[in-house]
This record gives sequence, C-alpha cells and structure tokens, in this order.
Amino acid sequence: MTKVAFIGAGNMNSAVILGLINAGFTPSDIMVTNPSPAKREALANAHGIRQSADNLEAAKFADVIVLGVKPHLITQVSQEIAQSVDVSKKCFISVAAGTTMAQIKQALNNLGSVIRVMPNTPSQLGLGVSGVYACENTSDEQKQIATKIMEAVGIVKWLDKEADIDNIIAVSGSGPAYFFLFMEAMETKAKALGFTDQEARALVQQTALGAAQMVVENDISIAQLRENVTSKGGTTQAALDTFRAGGLPELVDNAMDNAIARAKEMAKG
Repeated sequence: MTKVAFIGAGNMNSAVILGLINAGFTPSDIMVTNPSPAKREALANAHGIRQSADNLEAAKFADVIVLGVKPHLITQVSQEIAQSVDVSKKCFISVAAGTTMAQIKQALNNLGSVIRVMPNTPSQLGLGVSGVYACENTSDEQKQIATKIMEAVGIVKWLDKEADIDNIIAVSGSGPAYFFLFMEAMETKAKALGFTDQEARALVQQTALGAAQMVVENDISIAQLRENVTSKGGTTQAALDTFRAGGLPELVDNAMDNAIARAKEMAKG
C-alpha cells in the first residue's frame, strides 16, 4: 500500500483523510503532522492514523506527501524536507493556490515529482471538485494515486496545462462563495418579506439544493432547465429580466476574470 503523509491538519487535509478512510485506505499507512498537538491527535484518535509533530519523520515515512499548509509556507516546508530527506522518488501534492510548480520544484532541488491540486471547500462533504496538474516527470502510478486520493472527496479534473489551475479556481475553487453570496442576498430579502431567520434559511437552502439536484439528475442543459421554469410573462421571467437588466451575466464574467487575475498575482508573490 502507498503511504501518505499530510503536512498540516487543516480543514482540507482533514477532509481528504476522512475520505481516504471511508474509501478503505489502511489507517496505519496515513500520517498527519501539525504544530498543534490537539489537531493531529484528534485526527489520529478519530481515524486510527499515525501522527507526528515532525514533518521530516512524515516525509521519510511516506511515498506521497500532501502539502496542506498555508501558501506562503509551501516553499519553506518543501526546502526543509529536501535538505534532510531523499525526495527523489517521492511525490508531493500541493493543495495551495498561488504557489507554482516551478517554485515548489525549486524548493525541492528539482527532485521528486510535484502535482498541483486545486480542491474546493465542498470536499469537506465529499462533494468537491479538484483540478489536478502534474509535472512532466510524474509517473502514471503517481497520477493514479493522486486521482484516488482526491476522488475520495469528490470529482477530479486533470488539466492539460498549469495555467488551467487559475481557471478552475475561478470556476470551482472560488465558486461556492458565489452561490453563498447569492443565497445570502435571497435570505436577506426573505427576512425583509417577513419570514423568520429560520424560515428564510430553510427556504433558501432547500431551493438551492433542489435546483442543484435537478442539474445533477437531468442531462438537458442548464439553460434549458432555466427555460423550463420560466413561463412567458410570469413571475420568474420578471425576476430574470431584472437580473439581465442589471448585467448579471457580464458581472459573473468579470468576477471570474478577476479571480483568475488575482491567482496570477499571487503566483508572482
């Protein structure tokens, strides 16, 4: 079995660990490190995995090392590992935005293989989307392992070029927040219409869940689904006309372009 080390015990790494356990990975083949004893010990006690305060111990233990620390710490952690551990046959998976393949490879002295993954927060529920891009010396076996790891928390989309990481950030990485903002606005209006806080929340979340499930369970286009619930001259059309008049499609386009631009800026430091 492949041994996997998770550097960091934040929400994303914790979600992936849970997904691997649920997918049948052997707990003793998984190790987590974190400066906080409480976080790593909680994961170890919950899942039966190994835990350590020492990143070097984890790197020596593992075949695959998932870098789940803050983006500004990725290169530092990679350098520390490369200085003390033979990383030539190890695979590093980075789940951080804004740190490029070249930066990570340089920190690792251009040894080992590097895979960049951009997951999103619904991965915590097993409903995530992960965009994945691998460096040229990554083996097919390492790609398969990376796929299996990330499929434990959702669907995986392999990307043809690293620049597509920024594009998937704009679509899926940041995407949940777009829906949250829209739902928040609907919830606020529902309260203004006289619904209680609890009623407004329930109405909005069930409407969003139902709409998403209709997309999942129908092969027809999203545009057709929208048309199917829009009667000519009816209430839905009145609302949608208002959205269009306010420039909603163009606003979404501009927002996603700005997300891509910001991702590129972060990569430059």
